[in-house]
Order: sequence, then structure tokens, then C-alpha cells
Amino acid sequence: MIMKRYIFCSFLLFALPLAGLTQKLSEQKIRKKAAAIHQKIFTVDTHADVPINMMEEGFDIGVEHRFEKDKSQIDIPRMQRGGMDAMFFAVYMAQGRRTPEGDAEARINALAILDKIHAAIKQYPGLLGLATTPEEGYNLEKLGKRAVFIGMENGWPIGKDIGNIKLFYDLGVRYISLSHSANNDLCDASSDADGPEHNGLSELGEKAIIEMNRLGIMADVSHLSDSSFYDIMRISKAPVIASHSSCRALADVPRNMSDDMIRELARRGGVIQINFVPAFLKKSADDQEISMKLLVKKTRQVDLTETQKKELQDELDTAKKKFIADMPTAADAVNHIEHVIGIAGIDHVGIGMDLDGGGELAELKDVSHIGVITEELVRRGYNEEQIRKIWGGNIMRVMGEVQKIAGK
Repeated sequence: MIMKRYIFCSFLLFALPLAGLTQKLSEQKIRKKAAAIHQKIFTVDTHADVPINMMEEGFDIGVEHRFEKDKSQIDIPRMQRGGMDAMFFAVYMAQGRRTPEGDAEARINALAILDKIHAAIKQYPGLLGLATTPEEGYNLEKLGKRAVFIGMENGWPIGKDIGNIKLFYDLGVRYISLSHSANNDLCDASSDADGPEHNGLSELGEKAIIEMNRLGIMADVSHLSDSSFYDIMRISKAPVIASHSSCRALADVPRNMSDDMIRELARRGGVIQINFVPAFLKKSADDQEISMKLLVKKTRQVDLTETQKKELQDELDTAKKKFIADMPTAADAVNHIEHVIGIAGIDHVGIGMDLDGGGELAELKDVSHIGVITEELVRRGYNEEQIRKIWGGNIMRVMGEVQKIAGK
């Protein structure tokens, strides 16, 4: 009996490290499989705020930066290292004065951002290329270049002249979110402190959607109020996207989409691209609520001085330190992806990380780390074709359908 017990204990002592080794080998296998898939698929992120940095004097997108040093998350070297094939660079405009002078200034500023994006592509012709169709994106990947698509975050630069939409289309804009964090002349936003103004789209906003359908510009519902969303669903003849939104069922904030909204988006052939801003991924703990309010405060400022920018960044850094141990992970992000799949199917979800605009995970500090999402998907049993759809196939399909409808 004593001998049997000795043998059994000895077996346990031997088996425990063996089990650990097996688990380690399993993780290595997952990472190897994920790396192989990640290299083969066309990866697309639908919301990148790197133009904010590009507009700063001295920022060079062709030079590698360090998140730890300057908080920037996107540049060409890190896109290459992370296997990021295509990104929608956002022409972002914080809502300002809704006057003829304010509208004119917004248009000028939007054109300046577009000029900067085009200049960067011309500066690095062997590394970047402008993409305005899915086919152009795929062809750039074959050439070893990063595809730059363009989206407009906030339709304020349109002003009251619908003709500006064609101007922006001609410069490469392929989606427009009609508002940002405040109401404008086109529609109500999800987070305006004063509440609804139009109870959805204005008459001008309805005309904007019709013109976007005609041209082949995707209508983006991220940042819009629920009533604005349902108005777009009623008016748009083409599928609609949410370029950077997450699921309200998992993180109950107005910026996220309800299950009913996600189902309606999918029913009409659209896609929701999951946002990686911490407060939009996890249920709002106090610290995350502070973080979200600071982000909103930051994005609603206009014409900040360098001192004011530094003060706001210091506030954000302080808030992030408070909940660093509770920072969302790749698993949390994939939970949102899986939630969409569960209620709407694999064909209606993608990724819009909102890097350089607040997006961040514990394991994903910049674009060079995006492989952790592929690893988590492999860990959960998703195959190459499914991951291909999530990482880019779905949004490219929708973009193609929008352009096909415009062609008719």
C-alpha cells in the first residue's frame, strides 16, 4: 500500500510539469497557426485617427514612433510589423460653430487633412497607396503596400451644401459619419449633452444620405443617436456601416449599438466594426466612466492651445492609471465580436479599433500588436475563412455592394 501511494505521488509530481508543458505547447501551436492565418488574410481597420498626429508639425508617418514616448499608435513601420494591410484614415473634425463662417472653416480644415493624407501617400509611393474600391485595396496588398482608405468622421464640413459631398468623394472619401459627439445641421449625435435637436436626421441629413447612396459613399452610423440610426435605415438604399462601435449589451453606453440596432444593420446587409476604446468594451466601472468622459471632453474641444492639449492628456493618463489593472483585453474585444456573431451572424462584424483616438487593449498598445486578435479568434476555434471575414472580408463586401448600387 505504501509503495502504491509512493508510485502514485511520484506520478503526480511528474505529470504536473508535463501538463504545464502540454499547455505551453498548445499556446505555441495557437500562436503559430494564428501567425500563418494573419499573414495570409487581408486585414482592414475601418477607423484610424492617425491624421490627427499627421497634422502635428514634425510627425512623419514613415518613421517608427514609440507609444511609451509619444502615445502615437500608427505609422508605416508598425503597420508593416503588425500585418495591417489597410486602414481607413479618418478626416476627423470636432464639432464647432454652426455658422456660415464656422462651416467654411470646417470645410477648409477637412481639405487640409485630405491634402496631408494625399501628401503622405505621395511621399511614400513604394509603401502606401490610396484605395477607393475593394479591388484597389487587394491589389495594393499584392504589391506589398499598405492601402489607405479614407473616411470622414463628422459631416460638419459638408455645411449646408450637399455639393461638398461630391468634392470629398473625388478626394477619396468612402464613408461619412454625419455627426460626432454633438448635434449638427445633419443629425443628432449619441452624446450631445443638450439632447436631441432633430429627433433623428434633419431634412438636410436625409438629402446627404441620398447623395451618398448615389455616389457610392458608405453611410456610417457610429456616433449617431438611435433615432438618427433608424432614420438612415429607413432612407438608405444601400447597406450601412458602423465604422467604430461596440455592443451595448456588453457595455451600456450610448455610443454602442443595441442588439435591435445590430440586427437591423445586418438585415439590411451592413456591418458593425468593433471599437477598442476601453469604456466601450467593458461594463462601465467608475474609472472607465471617468475615462470615457475625458475622451468625450477631449474630442469636443476646438482650437486647443498646446498647454490645454497637455493638460487634457495628463488627465487622461491619470484616469488610465486608475484602472490599468482592469484594462480590456483581446478577449474582451473578441467577446463583442462573438456577441454580434451570436445575434446577427459571421457576415456582419469587423474591426474599427479607433487607434490614436482612444482605442487600446492590455496587449494592444499600437498597430504592431493586432495579431493578438487573430490569436484570440484561433484560440476560440475560428477557422481561416471566418477570420478573413472578420478582419476585412465583410467590410470589403459591403463597400463593394454600396458602390455597385451607386453604379446602377
